[in-house]
Amino acid sequence: MNDTPGIELSRRNLLIGGGVGAGLLVAWAVWPREYLPNMMLEEGEHLFGPWLKIGEDGRVTIAVPQSEMGQGSYTALAQIVAGELGADWRTVAIQPALPGPNFSNDLFVREWSAAFLPASLGTFANSGASDALHKEWAKRTGFMITAGSTSIRQFERPCRIAGAAARTVLCQAAAERWDTAWENCDTANGFVTFGKKRIPFTELVADAATYDPPSPVPLRASPVNGLSGREAVRLDVPAKVDGSANFAGDVRLPEMLYASVRAGPIGDTRLKELDREGTKGLKGLVDVVRTDGWVAALGTNWWVANKALDAMAPVFATTGRMPDSGIMNEAMERALDKGPGSRFVDIGSVDAALDKSAGTKVYRSQYSVQPALHAPIETRSATAEFKKGRLTLWLATQAPESAKLAAAKAIGIDADNVTLIQMMAGGSFGRNLDNRIAEQAAILAQHAGRPVQVIWSRPEDFIRDIVRPPAHARMTAALGKGGVVQGLAIRIAVPAMARQQIRRLKGDSPVEALKAVTGEHDPLAIDGAVPPYSIPNLSVDHFPVDLPLPTGLWRGNAHGYTAFFVESFINELAAAAGIEPLSFRMQMLVGQTRLARCLTNVAALAGWDGGVENSGKGLACHSMYGSHIAVIATARTGEQGVRVERISAVVDCGRLINPEIARQQVEGGIIFGLAQALGSATEYENGLPVARRLRDIDLPQLSDIPEIDIEFIRNEEEPGGLSELGVPAVAPAIANALFSAAGVRLRELPLLSRGL
Repeated sequence: MNDTPGIELSRRNLLIGGGVGAGLLVAWAVWPREYLPNMMLEEGEHLFGPWLKIGEDGRVTIAVPQSEMGQGSYTALAQIVAGELGADWRTVAIQPALPGPNFSNDLFVREWSAAFLPASLGTFANSGASDALHKEWAKRTGFMITAGSTSIRQFERPCRIAGAAARTVLCQAAAERWDTAWENCDTANGFVTFGKKRIPFTELVADAATYDPPSPVPLRASPVNGLSGREAVRLDVPAKVDGSANFAGDVRLPEMLYASVRAGPIGDTRLKELDREGTKGLKGLVDVVRTDGWVAALGTNWWVANKALDAMAPVFATTGRMPDSGIMNEAMERALDKGPGSRFVDIGSVDAALDKSAGTKVYRSQYSVQPALHAPIETRSATAEFKKGRLTLWLATQAPESAKLAAAKAIGIDADNVTLIQMMAGGSFGRNLDNRIAEQAAILAQHAGRPVQVIWSRPEDFIRDIVRPPAHARMTAALGKGGVVQGLAIRIAVPAMARQQIRRLKGDSPVEALKAVTGEHDPLAIDGAVPPYSIPNLSVDHFPVDLPLPTGLWRGNAHGYTAFFVESFINELAAAAGIEPLSFRMQMLVGQTRLARCLTNVAALAGWDGGVENSGKGLACHSMYGSHIAVIATARTGEQGVRVERISAVVDCGRLINPEIARQQVEGGIIFGLAQALGSATEYENGLPVARRLRDIDLPQLSDIPEIDIEFIRNEEEPGGLSELGVPAVAPAIANALFSAAGVRLRELPLLSRGL
């Protein structure tokens, strides 16, 4: 990026909210920039823009900016590029893209602008000026992030353009040999073709790299072409199956040390004392590093480092409030009782509709969710090497630029002196947005003067987790004649989790982020609470809760709990009205044809019987990120608690890039939704989570997984978000099924066995 003298703006000192408005946009307009490709070339390789390079041996290497966490982004994005290029899939490889403006995720920034901007700016967050500002900010800062189901929605078109640009110059090179117009040529399976003539890419890449693509680049007539839109072998699976895939904990460097880290309870915590005498005679222990907030043991293997921490028995002192489930529940109830709340949706006159004198019947229910842990198989891990003033990080992160800045700040170097090598992640679900591990690895590598690999133990990972927030909701509705919903008031007490998340990505510690957003409203903390139904009088209020518990994104984000509140209550209203749940929903789905079709199709798929008494079938639906899903669950109760026998789902997510990956994502989301319904949560006592091991959070085991049926409604609508879509509707569908089976309405997540 080229800076104009006199304009002092950089990715490190620009703060969104300072100088917001036309002046900043004008300043950017006169600030020249050139975003050059940053792929490294080996001998015989030729660069075709920032997204791909082609070797003279025919290998096509595609840069992928999104973290591969099992969701298939490596394959899906590569398919889009390769489809436009006309490559042979057998020759395609991927490499993680280095952080840079070419791969900034401005869609996430625009959709989450309400969390980036100060709450005081109000409606500016939803204005066109805000969109322009955040798009430009994302580019200027190189803001890369994998979150919010944005990968395909953000990068499908850039990937198509990248593949098409390479295709056109390959055609130009071939056309010159054939003495024809390049527009007469095409590509397929790694060849440029013209009639019956064809030349392999291998013979053209050197010449093609000297041509410039036309502007604008001509795309293929349909996004569904060659590879895109079809099933293709996943690029990441073979290495995962044979064990050759490398994760951050697999990195091995000469003279590397292994570190285990321990910190105290959540909050303003300081290391008070530790027993160094306890480590005497412990072979393999090399060093102990203590900071104000944590202590690390370095050893020749991780086992000895972790054993050393046990032997030292560190003692921490915490000042101020600490998370405690009882106290936090009371705080959420107080927030709902006393407010003040922020109204984000106000349609009609809810107060008038809820007035019993209006001839309606009023129904009220209260729901709650506990804090939920991410619990990916891979705990937070990182490897770091500090040499000659430069830091190299091997890390799986959903926010690589943020990780670089955090590591650089921790050891007092410039972020330009940090090289981050993006690793595949063993799951994440939002966990890898937390970059404190990068700070610790940097500090320890600088201290040791040798490479250091840091791996958090499972208890440490749970204690340090940035959890899905707890939330309480009060739902009030008025039913008129014929069971028509005349009014609905939704009041949700929940921390400003999205604002916290963005503050941390911008460099705040979890405690600093909590303090910074105290009392602020957060529309993204109640995202998904607006029902898809036509209700003449509707209000949705957020009641910010100041809890001493860092909270953030979790698979499904706020939709995971708001859908539970809404879809469970809709079933309660259907029962009160004496109307079958599917018909009750359909009569309110005005203008929601895609969601309505999902509902009718899933009813046919699952053999919907109306959810009659003792049927054990429950229905729920949801829309998010441009996609739609309807779910029917069959569930029972017994001596072993809740047993889910079958889950059927119909999905409309627009155009499919890879149908099999789409199926995997929805199926994985459904299983995650099952985990949300039956486990994944923890209570807190004295600043610490009660759960310390995977066995403590009641995750579904293989024997608990029900039969899962998934169907897609195929169309050519723009792709919607998919990786989180399967989560939200599952818990309310199961709760509704249990009401059908046992006549008991469960209003808390996870669904508790008491009372069944």
